[in-house]
Amino acid sequence: MAIARISGVCIRGLVTAIPRKEVSLSNDEAYLFDGNQAQIERLKQTIGLDKRRIADEQTTAMDLAETAIRKLLEETNTDPGSIDGLFMVTQTPDYFQPGNAVMLQGRIGLPTTCACMDINLGCSGYVYGLWAVHSFMASGGLDRVILVVGDTISKIVSENDRALRPLFGDAASATLLESNLGAPEAIFELRSDGTGYQSLWQPGGAFREPVNDENSVPENLGEGIERSRCHLHMDGAEIFNFSLKVELPAIREILEEADWDVDEVDGFVFHQANRYIIENIRKRLKLPESSVPSATVEKFGNQSGASIPATLSDHYGNQLTEKPHKMVLSGFGVGLSWATCAIELPKLLCNSIIEH
Repeated sequence: MAIARISGVCIRGLVTAIPRKEVSLSNDEAYLFDGNQAQIERLKQTIGLDKRRIADEQTTAMDLAETAIRKLLEETNTDPGSIDGLFMVTQTPDYFQPGNAVMLQGRIGLPTTCACMDINLGCSGYVYGLWAVHSFMASGGLDRVILVVGDTISKIVSENDRALRPLFGDAASATLLESNLGAPEAIFELRSDGTGYQSLWQPGGAFREPVNDENSVPENLGEGIERSRCHLHMDGAEIFNFSLKVELPAIREILEEADWDVDEVDGFVFHQANRYIIENIRKRLKLPESSVPSATVEKFGNQSGASIPATLSDHYGNQLTEKPHKMVLSGFGVGLSWATCAIELPKLLCNSIIEH
């Protein structure tokens, strides 16, 4: 798409909910590497794998989202009756139908005048979601909207998959946006390439390939990888190459469109795929190390679409409630899709990360 420039909408607050349950590569999942501590340390140092937060069997992305929304309403002192829209970006909904957003409207007690919709996106989902909400609000009719981005990807990864099991964590974020005629312009660039969809996908389990006795049985694919077609599949090399191919021009273009120099940007927050990818992007763009956080993935795992807001909550914390910030946000991955925005955050009412 062409560059989208949208004024009159501002972010007011952000809360990210993470599960309390923590697992570590050194202890809980050392079995994946036959207890080989040298190999485990290499992964921790180079890829940035260490600990993850994962939901228990009963907890879903909607449960995490409800926790985040309730805290967001409380911390921003927002009347639930004033919410005009609720949009949830997720690829791990509670049910095929109805969507999570509608059910959250009922669980939270938002008014029946609240427009609700789910958006099926993963790694790029927070930036896509921000663009969608900005667009809906700028068109009129919605003055106060909650954007939720959340997934429990850990539930679709094989327990015996050495390549993917240590990567993925779970989280849900809730962002409050309001109409404000004086809000600075937000700039978005969204892209997609569906020819690469098999680089990161879950082949079985939906309507093209429903669950059956064959596709739900794990296969031994060698090198410590055992997964069924109903588990998540990823070609790590393809995703790495894709990330570098699309992110370098995406960041350069958004900076040019915003007319921002690198040194005036307070933070470049990338989807927290893993530290190795983030560091390669940072070095090739010659971005300051202090402006590119990458510790979120080491503490919580790859949280899919929620990784960008989780990083805003965890890394920046009260900094975002004390003064405005110029931020570049960029997500990339499943789809394949990628999305980048240059956005000026006002002094937020809240920016917190909480346990569910």
